[in-house]
Amino acid sequence: MDQENSSQTILVTGAAGFIGFHLCKILLQNNFKVIGLDNLNDYYPVQLKYDRLKELGVLHPEQVEYKQSSSSKNHKNFLFVRLNLEDKNALPQLFEQHQFDKVINLAAQAGVRNSLKNPFKYIDSNIVGFLNLLECMRHYRVKKLIFASSSSVYGNNSKIPFAESDQVDEPLSLYAATKKSNELLAFTYSHLFEIQTIGLRFFTVYGPWGRPDMAIFLFPQAILKNQPVKVFNHGNLCRDFTFIDDIINGMMKIIQSDFLKKKYEIYNIGNSKPVELLDFIEAIEKKLGKKAKKEMLPMQPGDVRSTWANITRLQEDFDYQPQTDLQEGVNQFLNWLEVYSKQKVDKPF
Repeated sequence: MDQENSSQTILVTGAAGFIGFHLCKILLQNNFKVIGLDNLNDYYPVQLKYDRLKELGVLHPEQVEYKQSSSSKNHKNFLFVRLNLEDKNALPQLFEQHQFDKVINLAAQAGVRNSLKNPFKYIDSNIVGFLNLLECMRHYRVKKLIFASSSSVYGNNSKIPFAESDQVDEPLSLYAATKKSNELLAFTYSHLFEIQTIGLRFFTVYGPWGRPDMAIFLFPQAILKNQPVKVFNHGNLCRDFTFIDDIINGMMKIIQSDFLKKKYEIYNIGNSKPVELLDFIEAIEKKLGKKAKKEMLPMQPGDVRSTWANITRLQEDFDYQPQTDLQEGVNQFLNWLEVYSKQKVDKPF
C-alpha cells in the first residue's frame, strides 16, 4: 500500500490547523506526497499553528512569506505553502505546478460565535475560497475532493441522532450557513464536472494540538487558575465529542478507498455517544484532581443545544469505528497540554 501511495500527490488545505496537521502527519507516515496549504491567519494565536508546522519539519514557518513555500527537514514528501484559498491568481498557479490526485479541504474560517462579529471573513474564506478550489479542480482535472462540513448544519434539529437524510435548511449561525453552502456547491460541481466529492460533517473534534478557543482548552486552564468555568445554557448542552485519532482513522479509510456509491456523498463523522456538558467538565476535574467553579450563563447566540451523530452510513461504507471514550481522550489531551504549556512558558498561547 505504501508503495502505491508514493505515486499519489494530495493537497491538504488548512494544513496548519488542528485536523489538517494530524491528517498531514498520518498521510506522510503512509508515504503520500503532501502539499500543505494554510494562510496562517490569527483567528487564534498563530504560534500554535507555527508549532504544528514545526512538528511536520518546517523549520521556520513564521518566516514563510505569502505565496512562498517551505520544505520539511523530516519528510521529503512534504511541502508547505502559505496561501489564501480565495486568491484567484495564486491558487491556479499551485494547481498548475503540482498534479494533484486528491484534494482534502480543511481550510475554513472557524468558530460559530465569531461569525456573528466578522461575517465577511466567513464568506471570503468558506464560500469564495471553496468556489475557487472547485474551479481549480475543474480546470486542472482533479477528480476527487474530500471536504469538511460541520454538524452545525443541523441547527436545533429535534430528531436525534442526526442523520444525513435530515433537513438542514435552518442554520443558526453564519458559519453553519457557509458549511451548508459548501455542500450545495460540491453537489453542483460533482454533477456538472464529474468530480467525486465527499463531505464530512464533523462533530466536536478534540484532542492534542486542538484549537485554543475550544472548551477543552479553556476549562482546565480556568480550573487550574481558580477562575470560573463559563457554563452556557446553565449546563443544558450536549455534544458528540469525537477524539482526533478516531477522526483521522476514518478519513484515512476514505482517502485510501475508491469506493463511493454516488459521485456526491455526505457522511456524519462523530463518536455517536453524546456527552452532557457537566459530565465533560467532570471528566476534566477527574484528571486534574480539582473541582471547577462554575459560572452558569444563558445560551449564546448561534449555539445549538445538542449534537449527536448517526454514523451508520460511514460504518457500513468504510468500516468506521470510533474507539476512544471521553475520559481516555480527555486524559490524552491534558497530558499533551501540560507538556506543551511548559514548553510555551515564555510564549503563552
